[in-house]
Amino acid sequence: MTSNFHDQVVTILPRLRVQALALTRNRTMAEDLVQDAVCNALAAQESFIPGTNFSAWMHRILRNRFISDLRKRRETTDIEDVPAAALATAASHEDRLALKDLAEALDRLPEDQREALIMVVIHGMSYEALAEATGCAVGTAKSRVFRARRQLEAWMTGDSHASAALQARVARVKGILAERGIAAGQGMAEPRPL
Repeated sequence: MTSNFHDQVVTILPRLRVQALALTRNRTMAEDLVQDAVCNALAAQESFIPGTNFSAWMHRILRNRFISDLRKRRETTDIEDVPAAALATAASHEDRLALKDLAEALDRLPEDQREALIMVVIHGMSYEALAEATGCAVGTAKSRVFRARRQLEAWMTGDSHASAALQARVARVKGILAERGIAAGQGMAEPRPL
């Protein structure tokens, strides 16, 4: 079991890093959080029941560690890097502006909605796994993702007075995500489009 357990930990590290970055909004703090969560998981590996959802178990450990650390500090650092930065590659000026707008909008979401959206859209996590990882009901998990999507769309499209340039950026963000397979789910399990 130890070898299989360690393999599962190594496999889930990229997802934990994205979740940690969504929670801490600071790359250095996110790496520290992942390291601490992995240490906690290794110390508690005997409590993991084989055949259960390892991903949800690890995400729950990471989230609990974040909450515990947050209670100790009672503050978080402002964001410099956002999960959208992980999607960015060498891009045109318009692409960079569109991704910047998306990053700013993601940053404005309440923490629970941002975390839920990232875990479902980027990680392809099911609502059931999200609910288990965050300790809420499935309906609450669905509601958080729905509200996050609705709020992002409102911010990205603006109201009826939104400029054509902003609407073009929104279309470009959707195009970028589609090109990278985010909406199509390439390389992810059970993705859901933005």
